[in-house]
Amino acid sequence: MTLTILKGTIVSAADPRRPEVTEGGYLAAEDGVITGVFPALPEQYAGAPVEDFGQDLILQSFADLHLHAPQYPMLGTGMDLPLLDWLNAYAFPTEARFADPGYAREVYRRLARELIENGTTRVCMFSSLHTDATLILMEELERAGVTGYVGKVNMDRNGAPGLLEETTEESKRETLRWLDACGDFRYIRPILTPRFTPSCTDELMEFLGKLALQRDLPVQSHLSENQAEVEWVRRLHPDCAQYWESYAKFGLWKPGTVMAHCVWSDARERQAMHDAGVTAVYCADSNQNLCSGVAPVVQMLREGVRVALGSDIAGGGHLSMFDVVAASIRSSKARRILDGWETEFLTVPEGWYLGTSAGAAYFGAAPGFAPGNPLHALVLSDGALPQPHPLTPLERLERCVYRRQERAVRAVWSAGRKVYAAP
Repeated sequence: MTLTILKGTIVSAADPRRPEVTEGGYLAAEDGVITGVFPALPEQYAGAPVEDFGQDLILQSFADLHLHAPQYPMLGTGMDLPLLDWLNAYAFPTEARFADPGYAREVYRRLARELIENGTTRVCMFSSLHTDATLILMEELERAGVTGYVGKVNMDRNGAPGLLEETTEESKRETLRWLDACGDFRYIRPILTPRFTPSCTDELMEFLGKLALQRDLPVQSHLSENQAEVEWVRRLHPDCAQYWESYAKFGLWKPGTVMAHCVWSDARERQAMHDAGVTAVYCADSNQNLCSGVAPVVQMLREGVRVALGSDIAGGGHLSMFDVVAASIRSSKARRILDGWETEFLTVPEGWYLGTSAGAAYFGAAPGFAPGNPLHALVLSDGALPQPHPLTPLERLERCVYRRQERAVRAVWSAGRKVYAAP
């Protein structure tokens, strides 16, 4: 048996409003699975080695449920364009470069390393349409210690020069080739990824829906991100009263489906998410950068919709989920103002919960450091920051969401494995 015992100031997002704090506590895991958080070392572990991090914060690591791996090189560019123009001017040309496996290896190795260094251990991630580059991405993520899902993008229409599957048959064939090559991965699994409704013909969507059913595969895509996009879907599918129905009619709207954005999802579309068990991914940074709008995140949560957070790089300008949590809180405050102060905003504990426990729930984990969960954790130092007064653990967590010292992340565990230690 492999035993891991961490000591420090443990903050567990077991509840979205009231995190559990154990100062000078012990977080224990056996063979990578959490056995509990304890105020004192249990007798059963007497004499076992302990990694003592002093007063540092021991926190859950992050789950990023929407990001575009091939857009990583263009972080921070093209932020003055609306979504559809931005895709054509920046995103599509950048993604076309991943036809080169050597370039893919170089970029994806760096991306995987940076994710772990920032404490992100679980992902739902888009690759490009290139099968070989997608397999390289999966290899590099697994090597770095990231877990979760990666999807080879499908797009057989409305692409760009150099970024379009020339025929529907090619898209089908390459999807099957990719899936057949995924069997050797332990921690990274495939997820079907029609880019969004406008990029896929009905024939391709029907194929993906049948494949999802036959192989019991999850699905990820985009939903109601931008008003021009919503209108485009309406023209392409006049038989569908709402955007979500363009997925549902092909069997792609089901438990395990992840839909990014949902900025313009009305009450009926939100109810459809709730009823089907679809997870909505709140991508506040991207939605502001591309002027898509401000999603009604608090309302979705009140209505029982499953919500998690996504960096949505490179529409989002930050890979660090600390920054994504902060952007999500700020955006919810903007929504409150737009709603005439009639809605609430996300508090820091609620934002933190969405970036950790809510995302982890997609992978079957219970909230917080619950016994039975695989160990996904990070250690965060904040002792070099100035002290206005003696801070409580929750005040320290709040400040670290908005401000961090250099090399704040000291160590990271993913699926029970220690995958990072700061030099």
